[in-house]
Amino acid sequence: MTTQVDRRAILAASVTVLAWASAFVSIRSAGSEYSPGALALGRMACGSVVLLAILAARREGLPPRAAWPRILVSGVLWFGFYMVVLNWGERKVDAGTASMLVNIGPILIALLGGWLLREGFPPRLFAGLAVAFGGAVVVGFATSTGGGSSVLGAVLCLLAAVSYAGGVITQKPALRHASALQITTFSCVVGMVFCLPFSGQLITKLPDASASATLNMVYLGVVPTAIAFTTWAYALARTSAGRLGATTYVVPAIVVLMAWGFLGEVPPLGALAGGVLCLAGVAVARSRPRTAPAAPAPEPVASTPRP
Repeated sequence: MTTQVDRRAILAASVTVLAWASAFVSIRSAGSEYSPGALALGRMACGSVVLLAILAARREGLPPRAAWPRILVSGVLWFGFYMVVLNWGERKVDAGTASMLVNIGPILIALLGGWLLREGFPPRLFAGLAVAFGGAVVVGFATSTGGGSSVLGAVLCLLAAVSYAGGVITQKPALRHASALQITTFSCVVGMVFCLPFSGQLITKLPDASASATLNMVYLGVVPTAIAFTTWAYALARTSAGRLGATTYVVPAIVVLMAWGFLGEVPPLGALAGGVLCLAGVAVARSRPRTAPAAPAPEPVASTPRP
């Protein structure tokens, strides 16, 4: 039974990683026509509609009262603030710099998880994180266009990393009280409410935006948000926050391959090497130390009969 649950968690995490990797391509398209706040609101609105429909079909209802404080915090930090500052930050810095800064998030998750969630500080986890982050840095330098970066953009990407880590650490305890679908649905709704101040921008831009940009915004809400955040929460309920956070270092490697396959952007050798480092680091971070086989019990020594 443990093996089955672990396999399901790995499958769920894989769905999340693939969907989040694809989001970078869609953000590039939609973000050229929608402002950061409008894009975040449109994405959260689409995600909320899909998630509420699934929740109603499954008749799961509202989460228990004990889950709500963390749903509110996670919704504001991760589904609201993170989405806006990430969209904004990626306009101020090139993609390579943004990926390096945002990828500080999994390291923060591991540190906060070890401290606040008492997950400990496994040496293999942090060794793998170091290797994977090194790979992300290599990918970032290899794909950086140079110039176009600003201090504001760097600060925004760092804020995105911190809010992402805070959202994950807050979400983990909430999963003890509610299902992954409930947590994701109402966190997404909270994120949508957080983004409502940008509704004027979204309404103004919708009639003039291209069909491609709008479809990409809808895709962001349905796949990388509604589906991927639910599979993430499902996996998070079944593994440590630090180990699951480490799996997101697979994203830079997948993005490089997707850009190559779908956009015809031939990656530099440095990006491919960095992607390999990311994969190796994730493998180390998720590995477990081998346990030494138990020593056989000594055979009882027959007592010598007394004369």
